[in-house]
Amino acid sequence: MADVKKVVLAYSGGLDTSVILKWLQDTYNCEVVTFTADLGQGEEVEPARAKAQAMGVKEIYIDDLREEFVRDFVFPMFRANTVYEGEYLLGTSIARPLIAKRLIEIANETGADAISHGATGKGNDQVRFELGAYALKPGVKVIAPWREWDLLSREKLMDYAEKHGIPIERHGKKKSPYSMDANLLHISYEGGVLEDTWTEHEEDMWRWSVSPENAPDQPTYIELTYRNGDIVAIDGVEMTPATVLAELNRIGGANGIGRLDIVENRYVGMKSRGCYETPGGTIMLKAHRAIESITLDREVAHLKDELMPKYASLIYTGYWWSPERLMLQQMIDASQVNVNGVVRLKLYKGNVIVVGRKSDDSLFDANIATFEEDGGAYNQADAAGFIKLNALRMRIAANKGRSLL
Repeated sequence: MADVKKVVLAYSGGLDTSVILKWLQDTYNCEVVTFTADLGQGEEVEPARAKAQAMGVKEIYIDDLREEFVRDFVFPMFRANTVYEGEYLLGTSIARPLIAKRLIEIANETGADAISHGATGKGNDQVRFELGAYALKPGVKVIAPWREWDLLSREKLMDYAEKHGIPIERHGKKKSPYSMDANLLHISYEGGVLEDTWTEHEEDMWRWSVSPENAPDQPTYIELTYRNGDIVAIDGVEMTPATVLAELNRIGGANGIGRLDIVENRYVGMKSRGCYETPGGTIMLKAHRAIESITLDREVAHLKDELMPKYASLIYTGYWWSPERLMLQQMIDASQVNVNGVVRLKLYKGNVIVVGRKSDDSLFDANIATFEEDGGAYNQADAAGFIKLNALRMRIAANKGRSLL
């Protein structure tokens, strides 16, 4: 890729991407455009501007993408009740297609012929970034320094930074031993003691939530209003998507909700242990299933549950921009037309408990479901023929001597 003239770098301003910025300038003798995304990670992103300017960068993009992130990526994912391998709510995975999209948009705006990222050659993120980039701009060049250089330890990165005069802030406080990634949906932790699957995670690792043991002794009740499958209000107060998620994170974290410790199967082939804090997402998943329980037809609900693992896998492995994910999304979104109403939840010491749900589009009919006299709304004698017809194939097999006893 000797002909690379301009590169758009996904840039945080931290050690890794600061080293990458200088390495790109020296190795490829190219102009670097930096892109820093505010996805609600809870850290200041504006300081990245001064760091990039100090390294001679002339085109600097710092974008607040919080609303787009929740509206166009998180909410569509939760309409499908998406969970990877039974537990993971995909907080890191769902942010990558948005970053890839913005990298390509900036490349088009600035005339860049390449993009670059700081994902390592061991992880899923390299796949997610690059699959998204190629789907949106097939001819784009991708530079992944971790697959090219020999700076494979923090010590080597620090030495490189000192040698090349790269401004790196040194904090007096002890650096976290974990590799962490945060956005409005979650914060993840990997590395350190977590690399021993038998060692319990440390309590002081968690950033967003109190422990369930230290959560309030009194439950917190909230009501979530849904429109077409998305939360539009909390306790009757209308909010934007990003504000909804931020508020649910606050409430959930205060009640010890959303902690997870799992070993997952990475797309590149290895198993990896990670801990995740997803307070708002944990609440959203429980509540969405509750409102669907009264508004979705049975077979539609069951079909969604059958499709969900495939949909989750597509997001986890980086195929958000694939035609199959887009097809599934159209089906999922079509199912949400009548997913409207209110869900009432009780939050208590790490638990999300559904205590009420109501909707003008509810398919629940108390006159039919009642254990009391139903006034003829349901003829119980009809069940005899229903059962016999469903048993017919088994009765025929038994008569042919195919008894199971």
